[in-house]
Amino acid sequence: MEFKAFLIKYGEIGIKGKNRHLFEDALVKQIRHGLKHVEGQFEVTKEQGRIYVECLSDYDYEETVTALQRVFGIVGICPVVHVEDEGFEELGRQVIQYMKEMYGDSPKTFKVNARRARKNYPMNSMEINSELGGKILDAMEYMKVDVHKPEILLHVEIRQKIYIYSEILPGPGGMPVGTNGKAMLLLSGGIDSPVAGYMVAKRGVKIDAVYFHAPPYTSERAKQKVIDLAKQVAKYAGPVYLHVVNFTDIQMYIYDKCPHEELTIIMRRYMMKIAEHFAYETKCLGLVTGESIGQVASQTMHSLLCTNEICTLPVFRPLIGMDKQEIVERAEQIGTFETSILPYEDCCTTFVAKHPVTKPNLNVIKRSETRLEEKIDQMVEEAIRTTEVMIAE
Repeated sequence: MEFKAFLIKYGEIGIKGKNRHLFEDALVKQIRHGLKHVEGQFEVTKEQGRIYVECLSDYDYEETVTALQRVFGIVGICPVVHVEDEGFEELGRQVIQYMKEMYGDSPKTFKVNARRARKNYPMNSMEINSELGGKILDAMEYMKVDVHKPEILLHVEIRQKIYIYSEILPGPGGMPVGTNGKAMLLLSGGIDSPVAGYMVAKRGVKIDAVYFHAPPYTSERAKQKVIDLAKQVAKYAGPVYLHVVNFTDIQMYIYDKCPHEELTIIMRRYMMKIAEHFAYETKCLGLVTGESIGQVASQTMHSLLCTNEICTLPVFRPLIGMDKQEIVERAEQIGTFETSILPYEDCCTTFVAKHPVTKPNLNVIKRSETRLEEKIDQMVEEAIRTTEVMIAE
């Protein structure tokens, strides 16, 4: 069946009270952005608590649905048939035609669910339900009514136009990107951080990202892997400004000067410090990491305390209570997993200590960092100055 429009359903936007229109407008903007790269012409409109996508030209149905399923804030995508108000008999004919084209001659149970938003329509909702149900039964004897658990719930919405639909495709949920500020994601080539970026974007947060590159210990393929991950996240989160920091000199200096069991924590602290610099520069309100409690030595409660201490911005960890299998399943769902497991190591894995400390003491870590005082500030400034910024979209 050929559909020329989609009704977009949203969830928690509907409880935003007087600010609801702001979230609706943001969702309309994100839908337009999401459809920008889909072949065809589309018009996105807002009408009485409903958002519609009208297809003004030929388009690819699957591609369009896929694009809409990446727009945070959408909970349901309903392919609709709209008809002009040419009388109830014509409506009945259109409804029967819809049911036959959608479901053929297979016996099913159904229920009509009419909604009369236009109060001057000559029949109320209950009357529409009853009359349309009768017409369907007359025309399709193999159908049966079930008002409790129908296999087909046929929606008929009486508005300026009349919309008919029975299928609701799932959307990603969440909030429209940009409605809850901006944050800086520490993005690596692993499985976790792209998922963290996806999850915080789902709550309406616009994300930028920073990646720490360590040539020649990490290859250009490792860098390209992270760029590809940023592009995949950008399919959901919108364009991502990716800051690529050359971290080699800082890592080697820490490696030469500090106890090896503390390497991961101290390197992590300087990564957070540099990421926070770019966060302030780009007006982000927090940092985002892919850390999960206890997953590795740098993610124990003691280690997270030491990492957090160097930051003045809040650090958000969307994966904090998830286990690895849950994270992997989400990575597969959003399409980042296959890229994340490519065998190109990033700077974190290259300089991992053989026996990292799992319960670091903050005072001891700070004491070790005093060994870096001669050059570390200049090195950080140089890393910031030479950072490459690119747009992933």
